Amino acid sequence: MLKLVQQDLKIDAAEPNGMPRRTLAGLALPYNVEATVNDGTKVMFMPGSLNASEKMPKMYLNHDSTKAVGILTALVDTPGGMMYEARISETTLGNEALVLAADGVLDAVSVGVNPTRFSYDEKGTMIIESADFQELSLVPYGAFAGASVDRVAASQGIPQDEQEVDNIETETPNEELDTMTQPTETPQVIEAASVAPVVYAQPRTFKLPTAGEFIAASLQGGSVLAEMNARVQAAAPNITTADTPGILPEIITGTVYDSLNPIRPFVSAIGTRAMPQSGATFRRPKITVRPVVTQQPTGQLNQLDPSTVTVANNNVNKLTFGTFVTMSEQDLDWTDPASINIVLNQLAIAYGQATNNYAVDTCHAAITQTSAVADTTDPADWIAAIYEGARQISATSNYLPTHMVVTPATWAALGSLVDSTGRPVFPQIGAMNAPGQLSAANWNGNPLGLVLVVDKDTPGSFMGHAAGPAAGFEFYEQQKGAISVDVPSTLGRTIAYRGYAASFMADATKFVKFV
Repeated sequence: MLKLVQQDLKIDAAEPNGMPRRTLAGLALPYNVEATVNDGTKVMFMPGSLNASEKMPKMYLNHDSTKAVGILTALVDTPGGMMYEARISETTLGNEALVLAADGVLDAVSVGVNPTRFSYDEKGTMIIESADFQELSLVPYGAFAGASVDRVAASQGIPQDEQEVDNIETETPNEELDTMTQPTETPQVIEAASVAPVVYAQPRTFKLPTAGEFIAASLQGGSVLAEMNARVQAAAPNITTADTPGILPEIITGTVYDSLNPIRPFVSAIGTRAMPQSGATFRRPKITVRPVVTQQPTGQLNQLDPSTVTVANNNVNKLTFGTFVTMSEQDLDWTDPASINIVLNQLAIAYGQATNNYAVDTCHAAITQTSAVADTTDPADWIAAIYEGARQISATSNYLPTHMVVTPATWAALGSLVDSTGRPVFPQIGAMNAPGQLSAANWNGNPLGLVLVVDKDTPGSFMGHAAGPAAGFEFYEQQKGAISVDVPSTLGRTIAYRGYAASFMADATKFVKFV
């Protein structure tokens, strides 16, 4: 469940007609406003996204269902947000809620919803199109700007609990200790060597002394007090955390750790093109035969050589990428932080990784031109291989390469290159050598002027013209986002994340593999 908190409050003592009621009213939630909820998820509610169930939502204190204080009596859906009015029950807790709201302590409201239809935008914000409105809570602080408690009205004075004064005086009897009035004897001093150690095969039971018995032993001192102290220490049990597991709290700190960086290096570098909405395939035209211009035969009015233009129609197939999980209703309700947010985030990351891997694999597989690097530790071999690849690309199209896509191993090899004096060939700051820059702190770099793209998914390193309208490789995508459906027979919810992707190698001669 998402719990979204709001702040800012304006309080009126009663309604304009002078007839106060036990009600609260205001804006429950604004639409089209981005906010961050308590687990770090960024959300935005679309207009009309809040759906009340058959019963009106209840009102709690701080999202605690054991602290119900009332129920919503009216909901008004406006273009700017969901307005509410709530009736506060005439209970002790309800009275406290009214007092705290009137005093400005609980001056904000927070909605509790279960999203049923949503998606994610490019920034990772959850866009909620539909959600079940389950409860509204009074809280001291919030995340949204605008939603608040606008009116607090009580139908009558809120009763205060009367304090009972007990006028009966009690006397504490004086306890007399016989041992305190008896004369004490000077204890006999016993040599340590004459005292035999006492060994018990079974531990003897020992009743802890009363306060009077301990005071008496203290007055006697000597061996009497020493024996009592020893027996008290022996009788006291050793208690460790292994003996108290039932009262040790289980604290979860921070967000769930994820070792994967959810980026799409190749797709981000070449860009994503819009995919047509309809049809399982779409056409991509490509010029295959260009006109050939020749010199006119000698003389005038002589016929020129004929030519032609051929535009091929290439089919591009749409592919569907996605996966799903089924979660129990208990897991959705009981986990904190909410497991549904973690699962949705992981589904989106998995989709991004799969589509990036598809794009870089299909591009690499379609490349036929190669350029050899004889020795990956020799700067001269790398420079020669890059320029040879640029020559092959420009020889057929007059275009030069724009990107260099490499594996992490190739990136490490490039960054490790040094000249004959031990200076980096691609320094972090271009002061010693000038063919480009690389840094071990990030993937960015520009060896020989090329945009460096480091991608763990690439099966091999390559370079090519992959930018602008004349890019040799194109990637199309339509992200559908998340979709969920309840499964009543198993008390679960199935959540899927999906999208469509397609690739088109327009011109393989604009790419060269490094071998």
